[in-house]
Amino acid sequence: MIRSLAIILTFQLVGEITSRGLGLPLPGPVVGLIAMVAAFILRPDLAQAIRPTATGLLSHLSLFFVPAGVGIVAHWDLLREQGLGLAAALTGSTVLAIAAGAWAFTAVARLTGSEERAALRDQGRE
Repeated sequence: MIRSLAIILTFQLVGEITSRGLGLPLPGPVVGLIAMVAAFILRPDLAQAIRPTATGLLSHLSLFFVPAGVGIVAHWDLLREQGLGLAAALTGSTVLAIAAGAWAFTAVARLTGSEERAALRDQGRE
């Protein structure tokens, strides 16, 4: 387990160093995650080696929300002042993200011809 955690944290560290060193607009952990996925594609045995640890971390993912809850309590006054604006921004961005996802799904379905096959199947011609 220690080895697996060291591998995961090493990828995060490499991502952080790369992101800051190259001035990338991506957070370091995202860069590290991309590097880790690439490493797993190149070396599937590495993915198998950290699978039990990753599964254990994911099963306790709710524990990672505790620091966020502490942050909310620590900045309660700011949330009271700016809460309405934050709520509007979160609601608006969520609606826009869902709409963009639906639009992208529809566009891909049109490009791949999935809509025509579904229509033919519904009419009993396929």
